[in-house]
Amino acid sequence: MKKINTIEELESRYGEAVDRSLWKETDHINDHYKQFIEKSPFLILATYGDKGLDCSPRGDPAGFVRIINDNCIQIPDRRGNNRLDSLRNIIQNPDVGVIFLIPNVGETIRLRGKAEIVIDPQLCKSFSIEDKAASSVLSIKVEKVYYQCQKAIARSRIWDQSSHVDRSELPTAGQMNKVFSASRNIEFDADAYDQNYPEHLKNTIY
Repeated sequence: MKKINTIEELESRYGEAVDRSLWKETDHINDHYKQFIEKSPFLILATYGDKGLDCSPRGDPAGFVRIINDNCIQIPDRRGNNRLDSLRNIIQNPDVGVIFLIPNVGETIRLRGKAEIVIDPQLCKSFSIEDKAASSVLSIKVEKVYYQCQKAIARSRIWDQSSHVDRSELPTAGQMNKVFSASRNIEFDADAYDQNYPEHLKNTIY
């Protein structure tokens, strides 16, 4: 199987970058990019540490990402499973990448920068939802930001209801957990887990 092994081979196969793809890159958040970020309720955070790469979802009502100025954003970190993969990576390596998505919008915003984990009580409290402060806040110094065109979203039809999958076609969270529990000889009631999860989610989402 033939592979590409050098930058020269890669550029030869794909050709030069489209000029507009370079024009749209900035080293700060301009007014247009600010509008996109402020409307985004969901993002993917990419980090890299000594155990490799991690991509983690983050979501809250639109506006949850705070734009401090043209060169800095802050993202609240909420309670979760305490794996802390992304946070561990940031301590080891502050370089992060972020993709912002907005429902029913084709363009996405891509941002790269350096992050630090802030635990100032007042700052965490300022990100409170349902009287629950953020566990910490990721403060990211922006190094590069640009918009991605609609092609990936259009190809995936992710916002098109006709492409949506019925949840019943996939294994439930309980069923997936049961497989891993069995491999550890741990008794696990998948049906009870799935039945109780909506209430658990309501009680622990913040």
